[in-house]
Amino acid sequence: MKIAVIPGDGIGPEVVEQAIVVLEAVAQKFGHRFEFEEVLMGGAALDAVGVPLPDETLKVCLESDAVLLGAVGGPKWDNLPGHLRPEAGLLKIRKSLNLFANLRPARAFPQLKSASTLREEILGEGLDILVVRELTGDLYFGDKGRAQIPDGEKAWDTAVYSTREVERVAHVAFEIARGRRRKVTSVDKANVLESSRLWREVVSRVGQQYPDVELNHMYVDNAAMQLIRNPAQFDVILTTNMFGDILSDEAAMLTGSLGMLPSASLGEGNLGLYEPVHGSAPDIAGQDKANPIAAIMSAAMMLRYSFGLEKEARAVEDAVGRVLEQGYRTADIATPGATVVGTREMGHLIAQNL
Repeated sequence: MKIAVIPGDGIGPEVVEQAIVVLEAVAQKFGHRFEFEEVLMGGAALDAVGVPLPDETLKVCLESDAVLLGAVGGPKWDNLPGHLRPEAGLLKIRKSLNLFANLRPARAFPQLKSASTLREEILGEGLDILVVRELTGDLYFGDKGRAQIPDGEKAWDTAVYSTREVERVAHVAFEIARGRRRKVTSVDKANVLESSRLWREVVSRVGQQYPDVELNHMYVDNAAMQLIRNPAQFDVILTTNMFGDILSDEAAMLTGSLGMLPSASLGEGNLGLYEPVHGSAPDIAGQDKANPIAAIMSAAMMLRYSFGLEKEARAVEDAVGRVLEQGYRTADIATPGATVVGTREMGHLIAQNL
């Protein structure tokens, strides 16, 4: 199994290194062989070759079975034109690999309930939400522009969806829901937006193919409120690119730390891109302070969704839980009485607990 590795910028190389440590422990325990090939993207690529996504990186990714990404971006490159910013590489690789479904779990480990911004009685027995976000349509990829008008300028971004685009991401959500609590909440703005009306119609038709999964619809403003009011009502949230971008960050913060949260971006086949939700955090880069758990949990998602290794994925997730149960914390999730460890030690502790 070949894995393209994009360490990226800031703390990216540090957390990716620990994800690889854990994957190598998985390989040893379960008798697998992973081949890693490191390539450039983001600010590191800009510094080296002048573009955020080199052709060679894209070639290696397309020839691999999965892609593991750290983080891209930082203030060093903030003043570059949009097409040369590190984030442009991220948009391009998603499009080039046809990664149309972004999976963002928001899971609160019982050991970290006190870190959430919500009271424990609102969290219930444990927060476990999966946001399935369409990734290649909507305002981010529709027609956009600026023009002069008599009193200044006007600017526009166009939200566009086709039946096929909605169908394929809806199938991903329903299939995953079958392996969870069998409930999909589709989030849109169908009372205002024509693209949302098409979204709701198509999701409803797809839902009829999954009679064993409960489907309900919710307007995005209500969904934002309900995530705070009663997050336990949600299982799988299916939504558009822009709404998913916003709601997944809101759901993520309910868990207490962005440093804990992984993500997966999936396409038509098994090839997927796996990355932690957190940014590049250049202020702590190179200091052995970053939390590698999100990157390690992203590797677990890779085992599950690209390689079909459910037992191995659960083993990684269980190892993370055991380390937290033993009282180890990185600085961002430290609680009174905890043993604070650095990036490398946290990675090795999780590998040992496998």
